[in-house]
Amino acid sequence: MKYGQHLRNNIAPEYGKDPYLNYSELDSIIRTLSAKGLSSADLTNRHVSLSAPPPTNAKGVPQQSTGINEETFFSFMDLELTKVEKFTLSKVTELRKELDDLEAEVNKSGMSSKKTKSAKNGADEIAKNFITLEKYVNVNFMGFHKILKKHDKYCPDNPCKSFYVNRMHHQAWVRGDYSDIVVRLSAIYSNVRNDHAAEENVDESQSFLRSTTKYWLKTEDVSLVKYTILKNLPVFLQKTSTGDSDSQLTNSVYLDNDQLELYNGRLDKSPGAIALRLRWYGSGSCPSVVFVERKTHRDNWIGEVSVKERFMVKEEEIQQIMNGTYEIEEKKEEMFKNGSTIDEVRDWEGLAREVIQVINSKQLVPTMRTQYMRTAFQIPFDATVRISLDTNLCMISERGYNLNDNTVWHRDPKLALAHNEITRFPHAVLEIKLELKGENSTPPLWVTELQKSGMLYEVHKFSKFIHGCAILLPEDVRAVPYWVDDASLRKSIIASNGGRILVQVNDSKQNNVGPGANEEYKHLLPFGDVQNDRTLTAKGRTANSTVMSNLDPEAFTDRQPSSGNYGINFYNETDQYAEELIDDDQTCASWVSHFCSPQRKKDFAFVAPTSIQKVEPKIFFANERTFLHWLQAGVTLYTISAGILTFSSDEDVSWSIWYAMAMLPVSLGFCIYALHVYLWRSDRIKTRIPGRWDDPRGPLLLGSVLVAILATNFVTKVYEIWYALQTEL
Repeated sequence: MKYGQHLRNNIAPEYGKDPYLNYSELDSIIRTLSAKGLSSADLTNRHVSLSAPPPTNAKGVPQQSTGINEETFFSFMDLELTKVEKFTLSKVTELRKELDDLEAEVNKSGMSSKKTKSAKNGADEIAKNFITLEKYVNVNFMGFHKILKKHDKYCPDNPCKSFYVNRMHHQAWVRGDYSDIVVRLSAIYSNVRNDHAAEENVDESQSFLRSTTKYWLKTEDVSLVKYTILKNLPVFLQKTSTGDSDSQLTNSVYLDNDQLELYNGRLDKSPGAIALRLRWYGSGSCPSVVFVERKTHRDNWIGEVSVKERFMVKEEEIQQIMNGTYEIEEKKEEMFKNGSTIDEVRDWEGLAREVIQVINSKQLVPTMRTQYMRTAFQIPFDATVRISLDTNLCMISERGYNLNDNTVWHRDPKLALAHNEITRFPHAVLEIKLELKGENSTPPLWVTELQKSGMLYEVHKFSKFIHGCAILLPEDVRAVPYWVDDASLRKSIIASNGGRILVQVNDSKQNNVGPGANEEYKHLLPFGDVQNDRTLTAKGRTANSTVMSNLDPEAFTDRQPSSGNYGINFYNETDQYAEELIDDDQTCASWVSHFCSPQRKKDFAFVAPTSIQKVEPKIFFANERTFLHWLQAGVTLYTISAGILTFSSDEDVSWSIWYAMAMLPVSLGFCIYALHVYLWRSDRIKTRIPGRWDDPRGPLLLGSVLVAILATNFVTKVYEIWYALQTEL
């Protein structure tokens, strides 16, 4: 199916086809230009003659003899861009007008249950219209990408894709900030729920003891996920120069030493491994206050929870902390004067001294910065569910500039960055933090439904700091996280000159791609080396390099996702299907009717995900326990069989001897099966191969044989007893 047909199939009925890009007309112009074989202008000739005939093409036909030329295509493109922009802005204006009316109704005193329900339905309708508009923008944005790519393919003498794509990114229908709609919808839902939107709490000291799950989220799903969340949680309001916004720029500078000791500790998840960072909020290049934060990893499988602690300092005091000259005693007196309790001061002092000590003892310096726009959702004074959404995520190397004896602690934002000093993450990152009361507590139903919606892809223990170091400091790290071989990250990694850690691709255009993380870093896998073909072609783990070199750029338009797949088993057709999504021109169209279709395609969860199983130490112990249990069963059966043979009469061959002889191979089968499954499962745990790690057939087979022998013995004994009774009678 060509993209023109795909576009027609996804036209919103309430819009009609007129506001959409006229893809077929532009395609017809391109085909005409290609068939005519029009040549480009002579770029070296700077003079013309008004009396000379016009130039001809390769066929000897004057270039201006046809009514369709390159100017026709460019003019039509301009008209289509203007049409889409005007329609988008008009719809946004309508949405804001509807919000004005709804807010006026909600703000009236004496909201009855009927009015409350009406307000909620009105908010739902506005949100639905906003999602429909976003889908309209995505359809046209992808259409422009497609038609420009086709133009440059069939008219290579006059390429224009780069120009028009950059132009689109500066137009309001693509770059417009409509976060005010999200903020106003959040306020309406808050009034309906009888709570209120609150400003984010930035106390001087906060400790978080929550279970956190991290997900990757496609950019085209951000608005729909926001809408799903704000129906249940209010969004934190962020003050900006243009008013309230739903997001805030967040910068975090992570500290580490030349050996990347903290990086390796966090990557290995060593007990007690820490991460130190300096965080500030807002778009200012010189923050007034900075939060010094320490994150400590603790293994939850032994009943402990990772902790984040922080305290606030002024920007000019960062150098004192880095140099170990921070005046703790003076700050203590100041805190007492401000009314802090003894316990608060004691906790603050302990954290501050420990941070300063570890900075000086480990010789920590600024190493990596993460920057993103954060949207936070939480009911005020209720930490049961807190959700944060990070968009526009990028990582910036904080190495390569003079620290001036620690008087400078972050890179000058005015200086330009080289391509290998910044990496832009292609997805949004969603964190769901739960603080439940009691061991048997379960998260709210809406949270569970969101997790299973197909829009979120869980990435176990994902870390922005680890990802940035692995990509931007490939010469310094000794190991990299498992998710770097995810096919959807490939282009962003190559653009940042980190391709040496990727799987080798037989493509001359990607000659900076290395042999892959598994070859580059032998410590990536827990127990030594493994066969390359198994590691690199495991379904769901990474891209198949043999397939990537034979991609069909047009094949994606003929694909449709199939229902019922969620994350792990993404390769439901072929590995080539996932590889086709790697092209930027392909991935933008993967939204496939998110909101408006009657039955939403929930299965299109992610672009070529790296479905790696979670591996914790207890998994190895569980494998050993299972092996010992099976071995114990085999030894028990052997003991019974040996006992029967020992006490059986040697004079004649009785049924007991046959029974014991039948049990002996079964006991041996239990032992052999236990050893085989133990080795097989250990190998899968080592390589983190996705899929089932259990054996559904082996236990059934062995159990059936054992039951058959026992049943035969039972029937035989019953027959002997019956025969003996009949003989006596």
